[in-house]
Amino acid sequence: MANRTGGGRAVPGRDHVTGDGADDAAVVAEMAGALSNWGRWGPDDERGTLNLITPEKRAAAATLVRRGEVFALDIPLDAHGPQGGPRNPRSNPIHVVTRTGQDPPEVNGIGGTTQYTDDLAVLYLQAGTQWDSLAHVYYDDQLYNGHPASTVTARGAEKNGVDKYHDRFVSRGVLLDIARLHGLERLDDGHDITSEELDAASDAASLEVEPGDIVLVRTGLMSTWRETRRWDAFRGRNPGVHYTTARWFAAHGVAALACDNVGVERPGGLPTLAVPFHMLALRDMGMPLGEYWYLEDLADDCAGDGRYEFLLVAPALKVTGAVGSPVTPLAIK
Repeated sequence: MANRTGGGRAVPGRDHVTGDGADDAAVVAEMAGALSNWGRWGPDDERGTLNLITPEKRAAAATLVRRGEVFALDIPLDAHGPQGGPRNPRSNPIHVVTRTGQDPPEVNGIGGTTQYTDDLAVLYLQAGTQWDSLAHVYYDDQLYNGHPASTVTARGAEKNGVDKYHDRFVSRGVLLDIARLHGLERLDDGHDITSEELDAASDAASLEVEPGDIVLVRTGLMSTWRETRRWDAFRGRNPGVHYTTARWFAAHGVAALACDNVGVERPGGLPTLAVPFHMLALRDMGMPLGEYWYLEDLADDCAGDGRYEFLLVAPALKVTGAVGSPVTPLAIK
């Protein structure tokens, strides 16, 4: 199938196809039939497009390190994070130091004058910079590769949990800077990123997105936080990819996609479906998604040296059965 190879280019005029009411599910179903990777890596596969990151791919990505410069692409994991609002069930992390430097020796002494400190955190695993696992979004009671949605219980995800591929997120990283493509600090809230724009950003960066790449798409939305260190201007704004760009990511063999916004896609592409891109990416293609990635410093450096490719090291936490995971992604140039 053409969608399983790299080197594809967008089909002009296809990115603003929209459904209407009951037809929305049919639109997704038609695309899913063309983009599905179910069975591609066997009936029991739980890694999806991360299978495209081969040892040879990682070895080639390592050769991209020339200066040894490291860019951390995560936001602070603390009580002052981006979570909040009446329609958001998640809260920011709670961090408590249980043994402090102010405690007397009888509380935390371990011999002589030596004492120790200790702490704990209570957090939603997708409260900050994170990966969505392949068990995060499903429909018709099925997860990626046809695994039953009922395998996700209060004890965790028996199938497609992030622990099944937590160490796979090491590959060539590619930054597609859509905001800079338009000469903007950040995209407008209503901006749907199209396949044509992804092509244009690739051309502007003088690179070709290849099978096994992890693609980072910059909307510039994190610039609001860099300027103010406040999340109120960030919340409620969400430029993102249009759901039909799923064809583009499939055609290029992208292993995973991460963005600097709340939910990768801009809600509203199909009136009755809140997250059609998630449906196609996670459930049908088996392509993990990253959200709340901080791309500002990396984008500035890429614009400065003209190199938009790098070694990306972004393993998830090995939380058994987790449907998402915090991550500290490192771009190394």
